[in-house]
Amino acid sequence: MKLTTMLLAAAALATTALNPIGASAAEVKKIGLAVSNLQADYFNQIKIGVEAYAKEKGIEVITVDAKNDSATQVSQVQDLLTQGIDAFIYIPAGAAAAAVPTRLAKEAGIPVVNVDRNADGAPGDTFIATDNATSAYEVCKHIIGLAGGKGKMLMIHGQKGTTPEVERTKGCMQAIGENSGVELVAQQWSEQWSQAEGLNIGQNLLQAHPDVSLIFAQADGLALGAAQAVKVSGVSQRVYVGGFDGDTTALPILAEGGFDATATQQVRGIGRLAVDSAIKLAAGEKLPAEQLLPGFLTTPENAAKFVAEHP
Repeated sequence: MKLTTMLLAAAALATTALNPIGASAAEVKKIGLAVSNLQADYFNQIKIGVEAYAKEKGIEVITVDAKNDSATQVSQVQDLLTQGIDAFIYIPAGAAAAAVPTRLAKEAGIPVVNVDRNADGAPGDTFIATDNATSAYEVCKHIIGLAGGKGKMLMIHGQKGTTPEVERTKGCMQAIGENSGVELVAQQWSEQWSQAEGLNIGQNLLQAHPDVSLIFAQADGLALGAAQAVKVSGVSQRVYVGGFDGDTTALPILAEGGFDATATQQVRGIGRLAVDSAIKLAAGEKLPAEQLLPGFLTTPENAAKFVAEHP
């Protein structure tokens, strides 16, 4: 059985275990998809997954890209709601104003599927994401193990207050707490989860803490930047770098040993599950408040299989 087949079968259990299969796409002709930032490979892969699977089912998808601006996203969603959508798949552009689109859709009687980031105080009808805390724990546990269970660590966060940032911090802190020889000496938040930020933040933190041996960067872009910062910083010790996402651009670099670990998310699987969930909600079915899919600890030893066939 191919990797994708196995992963999608596992993802389907998140809904079918509690809900019978059989909701029809007949009533759903158009889905609105609001994405936080299509410049990020992770979000673009979810978009591809949603659009390809919806096309198989004869459903039109109207996609809007907020480019990480909450005010823009609110305006885009207001426009989406005038276009006769039957369901709404929503990836908030940030913590600020994240609840507004959910409330607008619910006031219009349109079911909401939140993906990756939940709207604090106004959750959608279901929330789909990777189990960020568990996967971040596994990444941090792995790089701590590579360092012999001890050393000083830097953490480069994603966008402050967003669901993945909060959960990934929690997971890594659990791994740190289990290793008394590890000390988190500095941490800093990014705005765009980007490689340029990873490089800039990494250089600044390494200059202040040149004796670190561990860096957990909460996205692969940040991890690639941090790994680059290690190279140009001139530190003599081995620094182990962990990322998160399993980006298609980062996995080949990981496979060649460019950094040390990531958590590969089921981006296409998340997209398909979001469409299935939208169809079921539109048909009046109740879904779990949370549907968390496992991420996969990925290292240079097993990265090639995810490069060949991304889940």
